[in-house]
Amino acid sequence: MKSQVLISRSASFRPETLGQNALHLIGNLCFSLFVVGVLTFTIIAATYKPEDPLLHPSAKLTSFLTSTSNATLRSDDSAAHTGDDFLSPNSTLDSAAITLSHINNSTKTSSLDATDSAGDEATEPATSLICADGPVDCTDTEVFHTMMRAAIEKFRSIHFYRFGKPARGGDDGMSCDMAWRFRPEGAKRAGFYKDYRRFDVRRSANCTYSVVKIGEYHTGINARKKRKTTQGGNFRAKDAADSLSGMIVPVIGEAVNDTLPVVESENKFSSGKYLIYTGGGDRCKNMNHYLWSFLCALGEARYLNRTLVMDLSMCLNSKYSWSNQDEEGKDFRFYFDFEHLRDSASILDQLQFWEDWNKWQKKDKLKLYLVEDFKVTPMQLVDVKDALILRKFGTVEPDNYWYRVCEGETESVIQRPWNLIWKSRRLMDIVAAIASRMNWDYDAVHIIRGEKAKNTLLWPKLAADTSPDALLSALSEKIDDGRHLYVVTDEPDTSFFDPLKDRYTTYFLNDFRDLWDENSEWYLETMKLNSGVPVEFDGYMRVEVDTEVSLRAKKQIETFNDLTSDCKDGINTCRMAS
Repeated sequence: MKSQVLISRSASFRPETLGQNALHLIGNLCFSLFVVGVLTFTIIAATYKPEDPLLHPSAKLTSFLTSTSNATLRSDDSAAHTGDDFLSPNSTLDSAAITLSHINNSTKTSSLDATDSAGDEATEPATSLICADGPVDCTDTEVFHTMMRAAIEKFRSIHFYRFGKPARGGDDGMSCDMAWRFRPEGAKRAGFYKDYRRFDVRRSANCTYSVVKIGEYHTGINARKKRKTTQGGNFRAKDAADSLSGMIVPVIGEAVNDTLPVVESENKFSSGKYLIYTGGGDRCKNMNHYLWSFLCALGEARYLNRTLVMDLSMCLNSKYSWSNQDEEGKDFRFYFDFEHLRDSASILDQLQFWEDWNKWQKKDKLKLYLVEDFKVTPMQLVDVKDALILRKFGTVEPDNYWYRVCEGETESVIQRPWNLIWKSRRLMDIVAAIASRMNWDYDAVHIIRGEKAKNTLLWPKLAADTSPDALLSALSEKIDDGRHLYVVTDEPDTSFFDPLKDRYTTYFLNDFRDLWDENSEWYLETMKLNSGVPVEFDGYMRVEVDTEVSLRAKKQIETFNDLTSDCKDGINTCRMAS
């Protein structure tokens, strides 16, 4: 028996069987590895709990949206990122700006190359041949050139790209209103700004003109409105003011037209294709969450070539309301540029849509296709012929979040159109007005104190590092004496920072409250949007304005990056430098 076993073993090691045995051994090894891999994947899949997808988008733009760092003005507690944040300023435009040499050279030639700054078509100012007494002729070329020179010499921190035709100013006949389009010097944000100011003009005995005073931001109201004439206009720096390298960019300061779109006829309505999202748990969430979900719906509508029916009535999250409770009835147009969205995408207001649907649905036999599972992908809805696709979301979170539609395989198909969502130009006009009052030449510091400064277990150094003496010491190394300093803070008593006034000219958001009080343009225009009911300048609006003013500063100083060694999220949470 023993000899038989030895013979069997020796047979297995014969040269002619080695290849076959090796194949068996490799096969068994591969199978073992496969089994181990399956078990490992199963364990991970069963135990892994993914974080909110809102914080982990895959595309480059969306990763920028939700990036976190010690820069507190870019955290989730700050203003939500929108498409205008992704527009890179074009420094090459600086060479196209209007300078004094352009104006002086134009004075020596017969005419100016002209299209206006304010969007107003206008004729070339006339040349006066006689020095007459009486009111100043604002259309006189010499007056026009004098006003342009005065503006360029006074506002040295901005670059001018168009000047509009001057218009008569006050009743005294000695003032002219003029508009222009400009960008701040070294602009960190893309886009253009429109300003119009009142110039007090004086005429000397030898018939030369001088500007003795230039009014505040947006005082030259007679130069604001668009004018239509047969031939275009005034002094312009090439075509630089139309775009940034071909991109459509915001123009802050233009009159806003955000009226609701309507379907012109029954035939057009009944031949249209629509998509609507209803229900779900997205309501009253923070603004980042809202945008992440809304842009999923807008992206699906574009993919399906359908009109998105949207609810313009929003709910403001409690952390941004003065009542500390969620507040319904906020208009989308308070926070975002609806005019840009309306002109760039196919959308309809939900209230108007249902009125039209109820009016014509039975008559024209319009059909509705109901989808109650977010797992039904947009790709599966491409062939739906019904007039309306209605996605209905349930009550169980997080499976009732709109953005779940864009997860999984859909993520690589549906592109969220961030470029369609810009911040409210009414709020951005307040930003421009604040920056203008600081001559577009200021620095900003974000000082976090509040509850964090009281919690010495998580932030042991914060209170001391943000005391007035410590701030003066830290800022002296970063900001030159005498500078305009815009302070963003959660400290309720801003007199706490009075010692900073010995070295800087300090400003806080409340110093500019006249820009949204009952006499302001913002107040009157938002009240009109709100059916005559005054609109509160809420916490989110304040955060948005504070953030945007800070981002336009020459220098930005952050609490946790620059003023203290404490970590933004508490002790031992600082990110390691990469």
